[in-house]
Amino acid sequence: MPVTFDDLLTRARGLTDGSRRAVLGIAGSPGAGKTTLAEALVRELNGSGDPWVAHVPMDGFHLADIELDRLGLRDRKGAPDTFDAAGYAALLRRVREEDDGIVYAPGFERVLEQPIAGAIPVPPSIRLVVTEGNYLLLETGPWVRVRQQLDEVWFCGLDERERLRRLTARHEEFGKDHEEAVAWALGTDQHNADLVAATRDRADLIVPVGELTAPVGTRT
Repeated sequence: MPVTFDDLLTRARGLTDGSRRAVLGIAGSPGAGKTTLAEALVRELNGSGDPWVAHVPMDGFHLADIELDRLGLRDRKGAPDTFDAAGYAALLRRVREEDDGIVYAPGFERVLEQPIAGAIPVPPSIRLVVTEGNYLLLETGPWVRVRQQLDEVWFCGLDERERLRRLTARHEEFGKDHEEAVAWALGTDQHNADLVAATRDRADLIVPVGELTAPVGTRT
């Protein structure tokens, strides 16, 4: 049977019994809908009561542009080696193990295209953390330690033409002209997408984003 949004909510709730904090990862290629799916899950699971689910994106671990310039990696921004993967893994370990105080995670400002330190609080009341990013299932370098901190990883599956359409539109929304947006989506982004697609079979669940009974939008 097709996976429904209600199925996902039930599965996410089942990751924690309330006595321990669980971490759910959502992976997928750029433009596949990871962020919007994560936001929808967090919103629906929390409902109108006291929040018990938090969203901690991988994007907060982008290296700042000034560091990418120093390393000569600015034109590859978004590739695996343009993130602080070891820092991300360490943050996920803290999120899992430290629930006697607030753990602060970095966010990412899309208008500035820069990480923002200490932007996301994870208080002790949080029992489930939803994190999302391209490389949660990558088996190279410190990315291996990321997977070790995740109870499950779901992979966002989306028709390739639709993914590229969404991705191009997002680049245009945040300042690129159409030709530049298309070039980036088919160049740097596509190379990264190919890396991510090769990790699909390692996921615990494939989520057909374009076929869900609830809309999951157009973000990353």
